[in-house]
Amino acid sequence: MLAAWHGLAAGAIMAKALLAQYLLQDAWDAAQAGEANPKPWPWADMWPVARLRFESRGQDLIVLSDATGRSLAFGPGLSGDILPGEPGHSVVAGHRDTHFSFLEEVRPGDRFSVELADGVRRAFRVIDVAIVDSSTTRINTAMENRILSLVTCYPFASVEPGGPLRYVVISQPDVEPEMRDALSGFDLLDLAGGTGILHARAARSGPTPAI
Repeated sequence: MLAAWHGLAAGAIMAKALLAQYLLQDAWDAAQAGEANPKPWPWADMWPVARLRFESRGQDLIVLSDATGRSLAFGPGLSGDILPGEPGHSVVAGHRDTHFSFLEEVRPGDRFSVELADGVRRAFRVIDVAIVDSSTTRINTAMENRILSLVTCYPFASVEPGGPLRYVVISQPDVEPEMRDALSGFDLLDLAGGTGILHARAARSGPTPAI
């Protein structure tokens, strides 16, 4: 009985997530036409800022302006204020059981694109995939490299919400002349002074996405 309830709940969540992406399309069109912060519905407190296309995985997603739990119910969201492709570490978060469930299949070397509202489309290449503990690790945004990380909760098959583990897909612009090695000291900040999974030489860190 409990398993059936979980199945029905998961189906309803997925249906809501898919429907929301269709509703967000009109707001995205308005953003590309020059409207500032177009709301997808009158009571919304978020708006589309980018479009994520992972064609090799059949994904075409509107990215929202924040990564609060309320926004992530409708689509992946930007955590912080660094847009993909801008100098620094841009972070986009999404739920593991809806929009970002496909991240489980992503591998280093995979390519995808991000389009901003101004029409600029940037290509990215995945350079690493990592599992980190959010209680001891924060994503470092104090850097000059143009890095984009896609973040979701882990493990993917868990039926319980929350938990400290995060699945991080790290990418950089595909126009770079050479690939960076896996997590070469600039992506993640170890807050526990050496006890975390990953290290970085950062001075500050961004918030943990609500996923």
